[in-house]
Amino acid sequence: METIGRAIKILLFMMLLTGVAYPLLVTGFAGLVFPHRASGSIILADGKAMGAELVGQNFSDPRYFWPRPSATNYDAMPSGGSNLGPTSNDLKEMITKRREHLRATNDTVVEVPPDLLFASASGLDPDITPAAARYQVERIARARSLDQKAKTVIFRLIEEHIETPTFGLLGEPRVNVLRLNMALDSLVRNR
Repeated sequence: METIGRAIKILLFMMLLTGVAYPLLVTGFAGLVFPHRASGSIILADGKAMGAELVGQNFSDPRYFWPRPSATNYDAMPSGGSNLGPTSNDLKEMITKRREHLRATNDTVVEVPPDLLFASASGLDPDITPAAARYQVERIARARSLDQKAKTVIFRLIEEHIETPTFGLLGEPRVNVLRLNMALDSLVRNR
């Protein structure tokens, strides 16, 4: 009986240590050192939450940059990929439909950047490659009735929003779709 009592005390101690004390310590440290990220990386505009910087959102309006496809329709609860492998006919059909749709809506014969065809593993990737952003400029300019000079400004806007690999090593150059679309709205509003 003494062994069971000791085991229960150890269990309760470990539950308090690893289930309460450690998470509080880590959360408090993160809040002090990385306050923006620890609070969800929410992007505000005029005091209104526009979205989270680290979670992809669906933009389907032709006037905006579109994100990577999502296997979960950008729902964070069941986030994940489709789990379809390279030999899957369903995946091939999905990619073919996406490619045809992008070529038709972007009115170009330029090869579609892969990140606009394939969903990310989480289905919530907030970034696209600079090539994927540039690919969409013609459609956006046409949908917003912008001239050639304005298109040049949009290309420059993309260049200004390119984030370099973390620590210069991790990842690839990328563009946050939400931030880019907010900058695009601001640019058009201020013209």
